[in-house]
Amino acid sequence: MTQPSAAAERPSRLVVSAIGVGQILAWGTTYYLLAVLAVPIAQATGWPLSWLFGALSLGLVVSGLVSPWVGRRIHQGGGRRVLAASAVLIGLGQLALALAPGLPVFLAAWVVIGLGMGAGLYDPAFSTLGRLYGEQARPAITQVTLFGGFASTLCWPLTALLNEGLGWRGACLAYAALQFALVLPLYLLALPREAAAPAVAANARPAGTLRRDQLFPFYLVAVIFTLAYAVMTVIAVHLLTLLQARGMALAAAVALGTLVGPAQVGGRLLEMALGRKTHPIWTLVASAGLVALGAIMLFLAPGWAAASIVMYGMGSGLRSIVRGTVPLALFGREGYAILMGRLSVPTLLATAAAPMLGVWLLDGFGAEGTLLALCIAGVVNLLLVLPLLPHALARRGDEANR
Repeated sequence: MTQPSAAAERPSRLVVSAIGVGQILAWGTTYYLLAVLAVPIAQATGWPLSWLFGALSLGLVVSGLVSPWVGRRIHQGGGRRVLAASAVLIGLGQLALALAPGLPVFLAAWVVIGLGMGAGLYDPAFSTLGRLYGEQARPAITQVTLFGGFASTLCWPLTALLNEGLGWRGACLAYAALQFALVLPLYLLALPREAAAPAVAANARPAGTLRRDQLFPFYLVAVIFTLAYAVMTVIAVHLLTLLQARGMALAAAVALGTLVGPAQVGGRLLEMALGRKTHPIWTLVASAGLVALGAIMLFLAPGWAAASIVMYGMGSGLRSIVRGTVPLALFGREGYAILMGRLSVPTLLATAAAPMLGVWLLDGFGAEGTLLALCIAGVVNLLLVLPLLPHALARRGDEANR
């Protein structure tokens, strides 16, 4: 078993705040960056927009591929060094973006950023908290997602302001400076050093090895998360297009799109207030149900678009929490970081592929067909959650009998 960590050396609030600020800048300077800078970059360089957004997909693919290695590193020595390395890699990638003389270097910079994303987005952060606090990490995970929920809200306007004053290259330089001057010291100073994981006895199961009765729920969780992130990414990327195809003006579509962020934060606040009394599986049910209901309402009742977007946003916000809490509840603390690394691979690959999948659906089936496909996928995702309920209830029963 993993020895008790050094979490007591640092107040939980300090650790959560440091990781939370890091998440705002990790997401805001990577995943959300091109939403603001893609057009200015294309205008300044002549590089095709498809290649610019393809660079983000490349970064996501790289992040997914390195996730298992990242999980093993966190399991072996804690997340302090891994998260610090993510700040360095994202900073170096941003520096390379700012100095890129041509598209090949720009793409190579996103490979470096992808390595930083794989070491520094939610899954490594959750793995770090799981190693520090064990099965008591759920409140900390929820609090970190509250920070992360403000990434686009804070960084989109900041990126636009930096671009206006410094140009897109200056904006990337500024973000590189923030990674080196703010995020890196935060991780190094606020996160405790942890002892290395003890050597595994010759006759013991290696960490991260699942028992036979855990294989089905693990693979089912992987399918649920992968399908969910594919659906949510298609909606997130193409929401404005879908709304306009239903007859809505661009200004109105943009106004409704701004409801997603507050709805995500609202869902996470509800989880913080009420979730501690329930098993995380019920939060997963709520997340899948809200996303499915939001898609169905958008398809059947476009006049209720605001309500459907709020439901989708709340479901999306809850999904970020259950991404960390459900595996911890089902499989326990031992080997948690390794399992999170494995689960990250299909979800990040699905996130990378989903924008192009959305384009294919829109081109082939139009907005109506795309919404119908999203509705079906959302309902299937909800149904896939139901077989997990006995596992969750059985685990709660075991805990009650101790």
